[in-house]
Amino acid sequence: MATTGDTSKPTTPNPTTKKRKPRKPKLTTATAQHVISILNTASSAAYSFLSQNDLYLLPSQSLQLESLLSSLPPPSSQFPLQPSLFNRFVSSATLDFDQRWVQFFRLSRPNFYRLLSLLSPSLVFFLPSTILPETALASALFRLAHGACYKTVARKFGLDSSEASCLAFYSVCKAVNDKLGDLFEFRRDLERIVVGFGWISLPNCCGALGFGRFGVDGEVFGRNGSILVQALVDSEGRFLDISAGWPSSMEPVAIFRQTRLYLGVEDSRESELLKGPTYMLSDGCSIPQYVMGDSCFPLLPWLLTPYSEQDSFGSAEREFNVAHSRAMKLVSTAFGRVKARWQLLARRWKEDSLEFLPFVIVMGCVLHNFLIKWGEPLPEESVGGCLKEEELLVFEGEGDETGQTIRDALAQHLSLASMRK
Repeated sequence: MATTGDTSKPTTPNPTTKKRKPRKPKLTTATAQHVISILNTASSAAYSFLSQNDLYLLPSQSLQLESLLSSLPPPSSQFPLQPSLFNRFVSSATLDFDQRWVQFFRLSRPNFYRLLSLLSPSLVFFLPSTILPETALASALFRLAHGACYKTVARKFGLDSSEASCLAFYSVCKAVNDKLGDLFEFRRDLERIVVGFGWISLPNCCGALGFGRFGVDGEVFGRNGSILVQALVDSEGRFLDISAGWPSSMEPVAIFRQTRLYLGVEDSRESELLKGPTYMLSDGCSIPQYVMGDSCFPLLPWLLTPYSEQDSFGSAEREFNVAHSRAMKLVSTAFGRVKARWQLLARRWKEDSLEFLPFVIVMGCVLHNFLIKWGEPLPEESVGGCLKEEELLVFEGEGDETGQTIRDALAQHLSLASMRK
């Protein structure tokens, strides 16, 4: 019987045969031109949107959009050059408390012009006639507030070049440090400072002393390098004394003993600093004027540091350490607010001109005091500004005996006050 069907043998795949990769479609000239046309249209639309709305975007939004545009080809159509951002801004934001002043420059319109009146004489002297004082101040505050690069600042504020933007920034920095340095009020406003700490249950206290850290890049400081800033603050978060620019490789106590604050207090022949009236505690003991200091500092008659685990620890010591921690929080918060307001200082410093960073930090702290003095709201968010205690080298030397006696007396006072509540 005959059978029907496919009598061919099945083929067996050859294992040595390589699979061919699918060919990529060739980008034809027409396709390339179409893609370029789409990119150019998108780029033109984005540039047009930015030029028409930069006064109404948040600065962070406009800076981010500009960064994205820098990766696109420039539009084929040319947009007419607009007046500088500041000139258009002043014409638009005419109300004293237009919120855009704070968004752009971190201060209200009245305080901008108050600051300008203080700095103008110096800026006229420092700057060429082609850069007006108000343009220099606005561009410097914008860079400090948002961390914008010199090229972007120059373009926004109608400056000729990045070099002109840099000159404006450091001229404002010098003017602020020269003209407003008296806003560090430690040596002439002790009465107000003592009253402020009295309200937070620290009688006769004249400040809280700690460190802030600011990251830097460069061969000198290494990959995770930073500089340290010693600061004394009051109960309202004002900076009373600043010593900036110390490498983080230095021991805090070595920094402390070289600062103007330490030398000013210790050299009684030159200064009466912290040698004011003593305060009578409820138990009859009296304590002199003093400063609360972090554990990296030595215990001195005028600098009270926390009790360590090696000390005999009771309720009095615990109460003192709680009050001490509250004082140290003032330092952390002050540095945090400076970094929150001035974003340039919250970032790692990448410029070659590292020697200028301490002056920029001091400028940020001086302006912080200026804005507190004239009633500007403090930043809502806080960036970590103070070194955590475990990151500091704890002072391991012997504490001063007089300092121990004063600290013990204050600890007993705080403990008794706590029990009365």
